[in-house]
Amino acid sequence: MEEKFSRLIFIPIAAVLCFMIGYQYVCPAESNTCYFRREDSGLFEQYSSLRTEQQPDEDFADKTTFTFNFTERDLDRHVDFNIRGDDVMVFLHIQKTGGTTFGRHLVKNIQLEQPCECTPGQRKCTCHRPGKSESWLFSRFSTGWSCGLHADWTELTSCVPVVMNKRDKKNSQKRKRNFYYITMLRDPVSRYLSEWKHVQRGATWKTALHMCDGRPPTQDELPACYSGDDWTGVSLADFMNCPSNLANNRQVRMLADLSLVGCYNVSSMNELERGRVLLASAKANLRHMAFYGLTEYQRKTQHLFERTFNLRFIRPFTQINSTRAASVGINKKAQWRIEGLNALDVELYEYAKELFLQRYQYSRQKQRQEERLRRRKERQSLHRTYLAELLRLGGDEEEDEQEEDVKVLATTEDYNSQVVRW
Repeated sequence: MEEKFSRLIFIPIAAVLCFMIGYQYVCPAESNTCYFRREDSGLFEQYSSLRTEQQPDEDFADKTTFTFNFTERDLDRHVDFNIRGDDVMVFLHIQKTGGTTFGRHLVKNIQLEQPCECTPGQRKCTCHRPGKSESWLFSRFSTGWSCGLHADWTELTSCVPVVMNKRDKKNSQKRKRNFYYITMLRDPVSRYLSEWKHVQRGATWKTALHMCDGRPPTQDELPACYSGDDWTGVSLADFMNCPSNLANNRQVRMLADLSLVGCYNVSSMNELERGRVLLASAKANLRHMAFYGLTEYQRKTQHLFERTFNLRFIRPFTQINSTRAASVGINKKAQWRIEGLNALDVELYEYAKELFLQRYQYSRQKQRQEERLRRRKERQSLHRTYLAELLRLGGDEEEDEQEEDVKVLATTEDYNSQVVRW
């Protein structure tokens, strides 16, 4: 009895050892005498491949030394964007930050159940929700400049809900939409030079409204920098010498709540206090935005957008550094002058860059944790299947042993009966 019990215990243990050594070594594939079937070996191969899968590089983290202490809430950006429901993505397009390229990505490069319909030769695309005639995207290439040319934060937050209600009249008053604001930022010096070259070629942005507290700025509040139709051929020195040039600190102005400083009435408070309020407001709005990207980090921008909205792009972003601004040669004195004129933008960009890189690092670490958890679950699932298969195979061996014992017992009983009869 003890010998029989020992045999029953030994069978599954031996089977485990055989599988761990490797079925292909114990039993050649061409052998016809193997007990296990060919398909049984696939289980071991799957289990082994998961155990030996190459681990991600744990040293991937950005080596940048960070100075700002952001909270986990600031870093963990995830939006449960319901494209079928009432969620709207609003793109705040700041001039010369790569917004045109990013805007095209939004309408032409996202994997969607119902892709945007873009007609060749036309700037605007139709971006409807699946099965509905409602737009999920508010941007230059989807709804046009509905709130004015390059509308800023102050204009968009008051204008977008009204425009969306007019566009989607059916049940518009009964619905509460969720607006998710996104934008792109750029190195202030490069952006400033790019805007100068653009104005030099004839750009004016005359159709911009600059609405704030229900009205546009007066001529005295926002004097023109030039006479005539445009500023074509303007030199960099003249461009910098205009005190009312909206290119100065444009990114801070377009991201801040201008109502806090009396809109464009610069006499409402002194310049130092005005700048402090605008910068603090721009930082807060940027930090609480659903997403923002940096022109200088295209692939990281793509990664963070995809992780934030759980949407995927069809083609990867490309980093283009050969811009007109990059080809402009300026001396140190001119660069310092530009940095001085854009001191608020410089501080905002340093803040935004660090927050962006910390978000990227946090997202990559979280992604690696999710991958490890996924692999662990797969290994556990295969391990359970693997053990169940071993028990099944061990059970077959046990049944064979029991059948053999029955045969031996029957033979003994037959022999004894024959002896008795004889």
